[in-house]
Amino acid sequence: MECGAAGRFSEEQFREACAEIQQRAPAGANWELLVETLGFSIYGLLDQQTGLYEYKVYGVLDDCPPALLADVYMDLDYRKQWDQYVKELYEKECNGETVVYWEVKYPFPMSNRDYIYIRQRQELDVEGRKIHVVLAQSTSVPQFAERPGVIRVNRYKQSLAIESDGKKGSKVFMYYFDNPGGQIPSWLINWVAKERGLRWYWITADCLGTWLDENHSACFGDLLPGGRAQHIPWRVKSAQALSQIHNGVPNFLKDMAKACQNYLKKT
Repeated sequence: MECGAAGRFSEEQFREACAEIQQRAPAGANWELLVETLGFSIYGLLDQQTGLYEYKVYGVLDDCPPALLADVYMDLDYRKQWDQYVKELYEKECNGETVVYWEVKYPFPMSNRDYIYIRQRQELDVEGRKIHVVLAQSTSVPQFAERPGVIRVNRYKQSLAIESDGKKGSKVFMYYFDNPGGQIPSWLINWVAKERGLRWYWITADCLGTWLDENHSACFGDLLPGGRAQHIPWRVKSAQALSQIHNGVPNFLKDMAKACQNYLKKT
């Protein structure tokens, strides 16, 4: 997903998101169905350059109308109330463009990540169907220098398309990719992203330990501020414990749906 002139997104990019929500599954043979549960399907496509997956998520959020869902997604101040992983989140005008700064809390002993990105929202009419689309992508501006002890995520892309499910809820499509940096193994990032519904960086140390071999140590270069590597042994638990970690629900979308109910009371 490349930005158009002056950092804005093209009309074609918005139309592509609309097409995805109509298809309900990715086009192309290389997309792999990773998990299907509770009305959500998560597909992955391996990025050969990084070894990480791009993700496409399709599903339905009950009792959350499209316009409300889009409003909640765009309201950064409100997100700081319902998203416990936000350390800092705000908009700033940079060279005539609105840029978002977002710092995400990571579990100890990993370092926090931060994002600098632009976003744009449009409401499109597709053959009489109203579809809300939000596009976002990382950018770089001198007003946001990197901070000590926080790892900058330089590759981040997301698109969100929302339309009515014909009842009281919303059909949702989300595309997501980021490279969190540091020295966390790509296989671990990929697995936990699938299992935790694209919120892999908010897992606990116990969840990490479940999947790392008991005869090896994990070496992460971002465990402490300054990037000093540490070797930490993790114990493997039983296969039954693995299956109980999570069943793959996209937590972010579910949390946003809950936030919609409180947003109605707030407004």
